[in-house]
Amino acid sequence: MQTPPDDFDPPIGQPVTLSDSLRRIVAPNPSPMTYRGTNTYLVGTRDLAVIDPGPDMPAHLQAILDAVGPGQEITRIIVTHTHIDHSPLARPLARATGAPVLAFGDATAGRSAVMAQLAQGGLAGGGEGVDTDFAPDRTVADGEFISGSDWALEVIHTPGHIGNHIALAWGEICFTADHVMGWASSLVSPPDGDLTDFMASCARLQARNWSVFHPGHGAPIDDPAGRLDWLVGHRRAREAAILQALEAGPQTARTLAETIYTETPPALLPAAERNVFAHLVDLHGKKSVSAQGQLSALARFERV
Repeated sequence: MQTPPDDFDPPIGQPVTLSDSLRRIVAPNPSPMTYRGTNTYLVGTRDLAVIDPGPDMPAHLQAILDAVGPGQEITRIIVTHTHIDHSPLARPLARATGAPVLAFGDATAGRSAVMAQLAQGGLAGGGEGVDTDFAPDRTVADGEFISGSDWALEVIHTPGHIGNHIALAWGEICFTADHVMGWASSLVSPPDGDLTDFMASCARLQARNWSVFHPGHGAPIDDPAGRLDWLVGHRRAREAAILQALEAGPQTARTLAETIYTETPPALLPAAERNVFAHLVDLHGKKSVSAQGQLSALARFERV
């Protein structure tokens, strides 16, 4: 994680107009993982799409409902992924508006085979908290368009932060949720997060031209290509640091995190440890490292 910039200080619970057809409401759930709070987006001028209703907080529900003006109605509720700061308010909002909830799937949808195996072996937690009760009214597929009277959003499946994560393309604008943010690097925490998938999702986004990214937390990203390059470079640098540290001999994800994340606050070291483990699983899949015994978060790893 990076040190957040100080220039993003939006009014909490108040709609901020980003363009003629786009508004953002920040939920009142600030934390080291959510920055100022979750960004909820309202797309459209008549029939509205709500992207990421956010945490189950009555004040935020009311803020979303209050943002619906005369002649407008919420017709789609789109959830980018099932972390507890993004999806739980979807069902209360659906009850209040009658709009269907759309998402890639439930909490385990899109999970890679290796992460499914780790989860079956008992690995859990370590992330932002998963909305295990979430169930969409309709699942959406990669490449599908979700449309309203004056908007159309293309679904881009971007697993990595979690298997069911999607981004939404609106022309040259992309709602990147937690895959690409400007204030921090995305958390990749197994068994929800898969770094191999994360890097592949970055490559998918890099293959297109974008004018702006609207993330799940923090300010808009006005240099999408530059931010993606930084994100990929950041991950490759972490990989190089892990491989260099393993030159000293076999180590666990915990000891590697303590060695590499020297400037990380103690409260965030468990997240750093999961990030390191995500890299180790990726490197294990590429046969660059091997696990002593069964692949697990507690295993000792060595270079091949």
